[in-house]
Amino acid sequence: MNQPSTIVIGAGIVGMAITRALHAKGWKVTVIERHPKAQGASVRNFGMVWPVGQPQGPAFNRAMRSREIWLEMSQMAGFFAEKTGSLHLAYTDLEMQVVEEYVSAMQGIKSAEVLDPEQTIQKSPAAKPEGLKGALWTEDEVIVDPREAIYKTGKYLESLPGIEFVWNRVVSRIEGNTVYSGQKNWSADRIFVCSGADFETLYPELFEATPITKCKLQMMRLVQQPENWRIGPPLCAGLSFIHYKGFQVAPSLEKLKEVYQHQFPELIEWGIHVMVSQNGLGELTIGDSHEYGLDLSPFDRSDVNDMILDFLKGFAQFKDWRIGSAWHGIYPKMTNGATEFIHQVNDIVTIVNGLGGNGMTLSFGLGEEVVSGL
Repeated sequence: MNQPSTIVIGAGIVGMAITRALHAKGWKVTVIERHPKAQGASVRNFGMVWPVGQPQGPAFNRAMRSREIWLEMSQMAGFFAEKTGSLHLAYTDLEMQVVEEYVSAMQGIKSAEVLDPEQTIQKSPAAKPEGLKGALWTEDEVIVDPREAIYKTGKYLESLPGIEFVWNRVVSRIEGNTVYSGQKNWSADRIFVCSGADFETLYPELFEATPITKCKLQMMRLVQQPENWRIGPPLCAGLSFIHYKGFQVAPSLEKLKEVYQHQFPELIEWGIHVMVSQNGLGELTIGDSHEYGLDLSPFDRSDVNDMILDFLKGFAQFKDWRIGSAWHGIYPKMTNGATEFIHQVNDIVTIVNGLGGNGMTLSFGLGEEVVSGL
């Protein structure tokens, strides 16, 4: 019996996750990537594997499975992955109330603990002590450096028998079970389109009819901190409570949203919630903003970056604040509340897309679910 074959279009995290899952099930896989290496949203993020942000149920379970796979992949592919947990800092009584409500709701369900200011500072020397009321501590979060992790995951998968990567080739059309790039073509039993918002170039009418938009986020990376100084867990402040669906179990969240809308109208307008993570080299990734639409400016706004930095300085203290690089990323996001877009174009082609800002957290688990459903 011939080994079944697949083509995966896109070598970002979604494409890697589908490739890994297919290979584990015995499929032969050809991955076709438009760039010499992945350059999209998969390498332009915090590197946060972030179960705390997911609502309890299927999304959280998928995040925890993804976490397991990330830790396995870091061993096999040889990239940095740290079981950091996370700290959400509270500087007002209302923020502290949200922390306490969340911890109460999660008792016996998943990791969540209220820390006082002293316990918080023990977890992270980067947490600013002035005015600190306490923090939410969760232990499930993992940090990778997305630039390193995506590259090395690709190299590892490419080394496995039965997986071939074709780099620097743009797929311009799909007909039947064949994909075309200029004069070249490849055929397989199944085709998976995992190329972010790029599926609009292959299926423009479908993209137009789908409740999907694009999100642009601005981010920065601070230089390597001196003397191997580590911040410990990634840090977030109150704005993250209103950004992640996982916190919707807290009854006081709506009141906190109202306070922020009055107190930080510009931050809310630009979808800014501020976080920081640290990679294995000691560099700090900070951000981010969220600007939605199909006509996103290619030009980054320095005032948005300034707002991110100003808010960050309210809850974090670092040894070196110099900016090493700044960039923006763009990812597709569903507008109907769905956590992903999985669409069967026909009995050969499947589109896997639209994970929003949760690609690092959910993709590996989703990949297994999609492939197990074949």
